[in-house]
Amino acid sequence: MYLTFYGFKEKPFNPTPDPRFLYMTPGHREALAQLQYGVQERKGFIVLTGNVGTGKTTLLHALLQRLDGQTEVAFVFNSALSFNGILEYALQDLGVPKTGESRAQRLIGLNNFLIERERAGQNTILILDEAQNLDAATLEQVRLLSNFETPKNKLLQILLVGQPELQAKLQLPELRQLKQRVGLRCRISPLTLPEVRGYLRTRLRIAGSRDLGLFTDPAVDRIAEYSGGIPRLINIVSDHCLLFGYADQKRRIDRQIVNQAVGYLEEGIPSKRRFEKPRGAKAPTRLRWGLGTLGVALATAAAALAMKFDTTVLGFVRSVRYLLVP
Repeated sequence: MYLTFYGFKEKPFNPTPDPRFLYMTPGHREALAQLQYGVQERKGFIVLTGNVGTGKTTLLHALLQRLDGQTEVAFVFNSALSFNGILEYALQDLGVPKTGESRAQRLIGLNNFLIERERAGQNTILILDEAQNLDAATLEQVRLLSNFETPKNKLLQILLVGQPELQAKLQLPELRQLKQRVGLRCRISPLTLPEVRGYLRTRLRIAGSRDLGLFTDPAVDRIAEYSGGIPRLINIVSDHCLLFGYADQKRRIDRQIVNQAVGYLEEGIPSKRRFEKPRGAKAPTRLRWGLGTLGVALATAAAALAMKFDTTVLGFVRSVRYLLVP
């Protein structure tokens, strides 16, 4: 909707964990280096923590891109699974032939698979995302997987990824054996104000923007204040800012637009405002935005064409009624 208006080749603030858009702060760079080192050196258990939305999954995808072709990965996203569910998911992800229905048969099949890969000089990784949600009994069963080893190497590298609560869970007395086996600990912190500015500019550049100063300094300050430096929240509010900026036909995102986006995110209704079409545009119709009930009513199809609002925009602002003012 706003791609052409701002000159983007793709959306700069998609919520998906695309490693192309990874902004490498010193903390992210250090965490990625530790992860890569831990996997290559077969450190066994590695723990990565960070607040929700700080980019842990994006960092993991960047790690997977840096691994060689000799590494197989099982990436378990669903932390609501029991240990049997995790084991079944991992076997399927690794391509291990089904060896039986019992847990013992599955573990034997996994062990044989890992031994064959070790003989071929290949590595295997199990990544458990949102691991803070796993109960202590499940984590203890996961620990037992680290018993697959040779006198020289661990056959399975296990990455536990989660929110800071994961660190607290590892302090439980019943998990003391797991805690002792953690070879590396990595942590991602929220972005600072200068990093938020660099983050925005980096994503704009990758999306193809020629104007890296699209967000004014006051706008960046407000985004940083609202998001607390959490990349996921930065993406959400910035995407809304571009939509509101496009609706207002503004080439710069200022603090006022950010406030409107924040108001929509927090209350579901943007602030009341008036605006006119830019000079020189066709059909110079003055539109007034007013709060209204759900649904969108356009006075005429000509007004819709004049404002170049497509159906996607209308769906987004369905809580706002447009009234034609002569």
